[in-house]
Amino acid sequence: MELFYSDHIEEGLCCLGEDESLHCVRVLRHKPSDEIDIIDGKGNLYHCRLVEASPKRAVATILHKTPSWGSHPYKLRMAVCPTKNIDRFEWFTEKATEIGVDVISPVIGEHSERKVLKTERIRKLALSATKQSLKGALPVIEEAASVKELIKGADPGSLRLIACCFEDERHPRMSIAETIRGWEGPADYTVLIGPEGDFSPGELKAALEAGFIPVHLGQSRLRTETAALLAVQSVYLLKTL
Repeated sequence: MELFYSDHIEEGLCCLGEDESLHCVRVLRHKPSDEIDIIDGKGNLYHCRLVEASPKRAVATILHKTPSWGSHPYKLRMAVCPTKNIDRFEWFTEKATEIGVDVISPVIGEHSERKVLKTERIRKLALSATKQSLKGALPVIEEAASVKELIKGADPGSLRLIACCFEDERHPRMSIAETIRGWEGPADYTVLIGPEGDFSPGELKAALEAGFIPVHLGQSRLRTETAALLAVQSVYLLKTL
C-alpha cells in the first residue's frame, strides 16, 4: 500500500508538498485520475483521486476519509536521552514509531554524552516509519529539553515512570508491566529513559518528588535505545494483545 503525507488539507482537497509530489509523480509515475491514499499525520487516512499531477505540487480530491486509521488504544510519551552514537537514537525513533508511540521527547541529562540534537532529521525518519507501518498519526518529535525540565512539565494525570538502576528500600522498583497493570487511571503513559551513564542523584530525586514511579525492565543491562524500545513494546503488548 502506497502512502503519501499532506499537512495541507482543506475544501475537499489534499495538496502534497514538493518532496511527496516528486515521489508520487516522478518516481511512482502517478497521473491524473489515479487513486492514491494520503495521511495527515493526525490519524486520518484519505482515499483520493489525483486531479493535478505536477512534480512540484500534486493535488487530489478526497473520495473517502477514515479517522483513527492504524491507531492504538493508549497515549505514550517516550522521554529518552539521545545516545552518543546518534544512529542508535535514530534506530529507536524508527522502531518505536512502527510499534506505536505518540510523542518522543529528547532529554539531556547531567550524565549525557550528547548535548545537542538535530530534530529535523528525526522527524523525517518518523514520517517514513509512520507510512511504512501503515499509521495515520505521526508522532510528535519535541525539541530537546533537560531531564529536570521534562520532569516539571510532565502531565500529572499520566502514569509517569522512570526506568533507572537506582533502588532503595524507600522506593522499590517493580517491573514496567506490573506497574502498568496496577494503574487505574487513563491509558496515558510517560516513560523516562536515561543516558548511558544513568540519571544523576539529583535528577532521580526530582523525578521521585514529582511523582514519577521507578521501574525496571528486567535483569539484563540494556543500552539506552534498547531500554527505550523495550518500554514501547511493553506498553504495546499490554494494551493491544
